[in-house]
Amino acid sequence: MKLENILSKVDHTLLSPAATWEEIKMICDDGMKFNTASVCIPASYVKQAKEYVGDRLAVCTVIGFPCGYSTTAVKCFEAADAVKNGADEIDMVINIGHLKDKKHELILNEIKAVKKECGDRILKVIIETCLLTDEEKITMCKIVSESGADYIKTSTGFSTGGATAHDVALFAQNVAPTLKIKAAGGISSLDDAEKFIELGADRLGTSRIVKIAKSESTPDGTY
Repeated sequence: MKLENILSKVDHTLLSPAATWEEIKMICDDGMKFNTASVCIPASYVKQAKEYVGDRLAVCTVIGFPCGYSTTAVKCFEAADAVKNGADEIDMVINIGHLKDKKHELILNEIKAVKKECGDRILKVIIETCLLTDEEKITMCKIVSESGADYIKTSTGFSTGGATAHDVALFAQNVAPTLKIKAAGGISSLDDAEKFIELGADRLGTSRIVKIAKSESTPDGTY
């Protein structure tokens, strides 16, 4: 698989609590140079980043992040605020405790409520697979498929584990045909990226693929 094709599926990500504007600006520059799907950044930088990149690059941000236990009202406000500031895509974290308690309708209604605030923007739903049983993952495939969201996403990258081949394959077997898959967390090589794409991932949440591209590109930006 060509590196350009992999990069086109990458949400180039910087969600460090210590991220500065200069660092955010750098990943925006990299995202535009290497034609990534988006940059995924903290909500506080969305307005500035969108003004900087304009229509040259999609800006993604996260809500209810990374634990997912904000109230639905808070998540809806975060989503609406991000959209107002120019976000093109929203990645939200589910309430994992509600899933453990089998409060499936609450989770479904929350995702629907957040999607309503997103309007025509892309919504990705993070379920934090490393904390779930396979049964719970399958349940979430069904809930997210029904919710109207655009993607189901494996991980925040801030918990005990990231994307695995097992989880992406499980998603592919259990999501509706209209629901796409995002693998995130721990994707550190081109082999990892290719494996996840082959298993069914349409997006990859990572910063390392662009670093690889930078190391392999020539001064004029070709490979």
